[in-house]
Amino acid sequence: MIGISKLYCGQVEASDVLRYGRDSGALPSHLLQFSKDKKPVVVWNMTQRCNLKCVHCYAHAQTCDGTDPIGTDEAKTIIDDLAAYGCPVMLFSGGEPLVREDLVELAAHATEKGMRAVISTNGTLITKEKAKELKKVGLSYVGISLDGLRDVHDRFRGVRGAFDKALLGIANCQEEGLKVGLRFTINKRNVSEIPGIFALLRDHAIPRACFYHLVYSGRGSSLINEDLTHEETRAALDRIMDETRALFDAGYPKEILTVDNHADGPYVWMRLAREDPKRAKEVFELLKYNEGNNSGRGFACISWDGKVHADQFWREHVFGNVRERPFSEIWDDPSIELLHKMKDKKRYVKGRCATCRFLSICAGNFRARAEAVYGDEWAEDPACYLTDEEIGRTA
Repeated sequence: MIGISKLYCGQVEASDVLRYGRDSGALPSHLLQFSKDKKPVVVWNMTQRCNLKCVHCYAHAQTCDGTDPIGTDEAKTIIDDLAAYGCPVMLFSGGEPLVREDLVELAAHATEKGMRAVISTNGTLITKEKAKELKKVGLSYVGISLDGLRDVHDRFRGVRGAFDKALLGIANCQEEGLKVGLRFTINKRNVSEIPGIFALLRDHAIPRACFYHLVYSGRGSSLINEDLTHEETRAALDRIMDETRALFDAGYPKEILTVDNHADGPYVWMRLAREDPKRAKEVFELLKYNEGNNSGRGFACISWDGKVHADQFWREHVFGNVRERPFSEIWDDPSIELLHKMKDKKRYVKGRCATCRFLSICAGNFRARAEAVYGDEWAEDPACYLTDEEIGRTA
C-alpha cells in the first residue's frame, strides 16, 4: 500500500510517524502502514456468498444461498484471539460481507475488543438503516468497490444497476457520518476511467480512494492478459499522481493510495527526486518505514472456512486453520517454513528482485503474481515495471 497523497502531496512527514513510536497499537489509521512491529491487519473473508457476479473476484464468490461454515459464536472466539494478539484492524470482506446477518454484531465485538473494524463491500446492500447500525457500533471505514463509471462498472459486476446502488450506499454512509472510500482495480478494460473516478471523489465529497493493481488470483486469473503493460502501468501511476495533485491544488485534498504493486514506492520517489529533491529524501525515509509488501508479516487473511493465508489473493498456500488452532499460534510458528520465510522475504527472492537497489523499500513485491506466472513463489514479480537501469542492475 503506497500513499500517493501522503508521499507525493506531502500529507505525512516522518516526524508524524515517530511521534507515536511506530507502534501499531498507538498509530492512527492513516499512519498504520508505517508501524515498526507490523502486527498483522487481518482480512476475514467471512463469506463466499455474494449478490453480484464480478469478473475479477479473487474469492470465486458464490450465490447468496446457503450458509457460512463459521457461525457467530465461533467468529467471536476468533476475534478475541486476534485482539489479544494485538492485530490492530479487522477487515470484514467476502464475497459480500453484508449478506451475513451477523456482520454488525461481529463488527461491534471487534471494536469492543479494541480493534478497528472496517468492511470491504460492493455497497449495494447499504441501506439507510444498515448505515445507521454500522455507525452505531463504531465502524472505522467502509471501502466500496467501483471499477469505473456506470456502464463499465456494471459490466464488471455482472449486474445492471450495481453502480447506482453503490452510489446510494455511499450517500447513506455519508449521511450517517461514516468514513467511506472507493476501491478500483486497474486493468485494460477500465484504466481510461481513472479521471472519472477522481471526478466522483470531488463531486461526491468522497475522501479516499485505493487503486489496486491486478493480482492473478481467483476469477482474476482469467484477466492476466488484460493486465497493463509496464509502460501502461507507468502512465497510470503518473495519471494518478497528476490527478491527486490537481485535486490538492484545487482545494479538494483526498487520501489516495495504490495497492498491490510496491514498485509504486520507488516510482513515486524517483519522480519526486526530479521535482522536489528535499521532499524525496523525506519520502525515502517513509518508504523504509513502510517496508514494501507485508503479506505474511503485517498482513494476513482468514478464509470463510477458517484457513489462514499470507494475503487474500494467495490461497494456494494454507498455514493452518483457526477452527483447529488459534491464529496467534499459527502466525508465530517457526516450523511453518513458507510463513516463516515471508517474515523476511528479502532474503529469499530471486531474479531482478534479489539485486534491486529498492529491495529494502519494496520487499520483492507480490509473491502470488510470481508464482502464478513462473511457478516459483520466490521468482521476480512480473508486474514490476521499473527498468534494469532504474533498479541498478548491470548486464
